[in-house]
Amino acid sequence: MASRSRLLLLGRTGQVGFELERALGPLGAVTAVDRAGADLAQPGQLRELVRNVRPAVIVNAAAYTAVERTEREEALAARINGEAPGVLAEEAQRLHALIVHYSTDYVFDGSKAGAYLESDACAPLNAYGRTKLAGERAIQATGAAHLIFRTSWVYGARGSNFYLTMRRLFLEQPELKVVADQVGAPTWCRAVAEATALALSQLLAPKASFTGRDVSGIYHLTAGGETSWYGFATAILALHPPAPGTAPPRLIPIPAEHYPSPARRPANSRMDCSKLRDTFGISLPDWNTALAQVAQSV
Repeated sequence: MASRSRLLLLGRTGQVGFELERALGPLGAVTAVDRAGADLAQPGQLRELVRNVRPAVIVNAAAYTAVERTEREEALAARINGEAPGVLAEEAQRLHALIVHYSTDYVFDGSKAGAYLESDACAPLNAYGRTKLAGERAIQATGAAHLIFRTSWVYGARGSNFYLTMRRLFLEQPELKVVADQVGAPTWCRAVAEATALALSQLLAPKASFTGRDVSGIYHLTAGGETSWYGFATAILALHPPAPGTAPPRLIPIPAEHYPSPARRPANSRMDCSKLRDTFGISLPDWNTALAQVAQSV
């Protein structure tokens, strides 16, 4: 690798990126940039940034994440989610550096009965999933050493996500209809960042037993357990009950077909994370455990 002391983080203001800036700190000198410092729609800007920093590790936590809007702006999302990761990986290959990238459960169509393996066929149902799958393939095509972490239902105490949306709606609506026939693992953004740092610490250790090239590939990285969006909402409400004397909102389970949305979503977003455990010894806690931690922190 180019320099074991330099890490370049893109997307520092996003949910995962915000947590990564803290988690990566002990591993070396972190150059963290937001969109102003690295616009993923501008490949020339990305190349210049990487060549100036000359990192040992590029961690790309930046993405076009507006799932519904991607249906209308797929060309822009394709540049950011599909082409830009390939550009970063090309630059990583030039430097003999490692690129870390984040992908999604939406690369699958959700028709499998059990949890998805990394080797299962991809068939995205929506534009967002198509652009993220394109990014995975662009990275792989460069031959750069890479770790692609597929995660799901990411949330945290900041930004825009289901957890914060539900907490707001609990205060505004007496009744909420929530999809109950889509299943996955709500995954805390901090857990994703800390798992990333733990994996990288093994690769950057002075006497590391394996290199980034040895373990290059796709890894599923989600919380343990599973639930539906309705189950997730119910758990959030239990941890954030209304003020005394105030009636809690009524949560009504509904099928996804009754929820109007331009973007189709997989019914099954469960992902098998045993490859991550077997390679790096990393397993995330059950989603309920992590949710309780988040609730205590706000």
